[in-house]
Amino acid sequence: MTGGQAAGPIAILLPMTGPRSDLGQVLLQAAQLALQGDTGPSLDVLDTGGTPAGAAKATQAAVARGDRLILGPLTSSETASVAPIARGSGVPVLAFTNDASLSQPGVWPLGISPDQQIHRLVTAAQAQGKTQFAGLLPDSDFGRAMATALTKATAADGLSTPAIRMHPSGMAAITASARDLSDYANRRGPIDAKVKAARALGTPEGRREARELSKTPIPPPEFNVLLLADTGDALQEIAAILPYYDVDRSAVQIIGPALWADPSSGSGAVHGAWYAAPDSSTRSTLERDYAAKYGVAPPPLADLAYDAASVAKVILGPRGSDTAILTQPGGFVGTDGWFTLSPDGQVRRGLAVFRIERAGPEMIDPAPQSAGAPGL
Repeated sequence: MTGGQAAGPIAILLPMTGPRSDLGQVLLQAAQLALQGDTGPSLDVLDTGGTPAGAAKATQAAVARGDRLILGPLTSSETASVAPIARGSGVPVLAFTNDASLSQPGVWPLGISPDQQIHRLVTAAQAQGKTQFAGLLPDSDFGRAMATALTKATAADGLSTPAIRMHPSGMAAITASARDLSDYANRRGPIDAKVKAARALGTPEGRREARELSKTPIPPPEFNVLLLADTGDALQEIAAILPYYDVDRSAVQIIGPALWADPSSGSGAVHGAWYAAPDSSTRSTLERDYAAKYGVAPPPLADLAYDAASVAKVILGPRGSDTAILTQPGGFVGTDGWFTLSPDGQVRRGLAVFRIERAGPEMIDPAPQSAGAPGL
């Protein structure tokens, strides 16, 4: 606990020391902003040092002090160490990681996860009549998380299992994976065989037939939605390779991560591609109040701490504690839009769908605002 603060009913577990202490301070400020001027709960600030062991120790301290809700910790590994201690003591956890694999009764990862993004994109694609999915993804933790999310989302909707290829880094590996995924050899092979046979006749008719056959359109790949997750040079390489293997961007919808909202991601290479993310207009109140108090714009992670503290204010208000409100079916409207906390620890979010245009991202499907709205 930081000096001068009395223990309150809400613990917030943050890296107040260590390499991520600057981020810990930002998250603390956002949580304090959500609670300022309120007669509700106070914060018991506990330092994790940014390590799983530090997070476990902080959780034990929170339980011993009688804190009734834990906000944080920041990372997946810290959350994994916190979960069994908090659950064993019946203290709910609103963690700041986006690792949905840590979801469990009483532990809700609030970060915007690959599962949430891909579920939204799969739903949007189906609304456009596109139901055949594939993935060309980097062989990394993030790429594998996106692959798992796509497999789960399509299975949940009763769709065919998506064809997925993971590629190592480098142009040669990307090229080989794209060729394999597109089944280019089998799509073009029969046409090439006919052209070769016609030329082998050695006659004017054969040469004329070969010319006509060479104009035959190559059949499309067996997918009409393609998930990518690369950024930077690798994304530009993929964008250049796809037409070479006759993946027609007018017929195949490219989808990808919310990271593409940032132009520095290289997303300009995939104009027309979609990604799912919060509607930034819902963030205006936090941006205004945070800048007024702290003199700078809030970074994206500040949203999680602000919303977690706002939820805490609802369930631990001046009239007493009611943690059952956490899983109310109507959910909550937060800085990043509507979200709901399921009893099993899953977090559902209302995300908007954006299309990448030369002038910048364009919202093409608004974020759902309630539990029963289309797009969830």
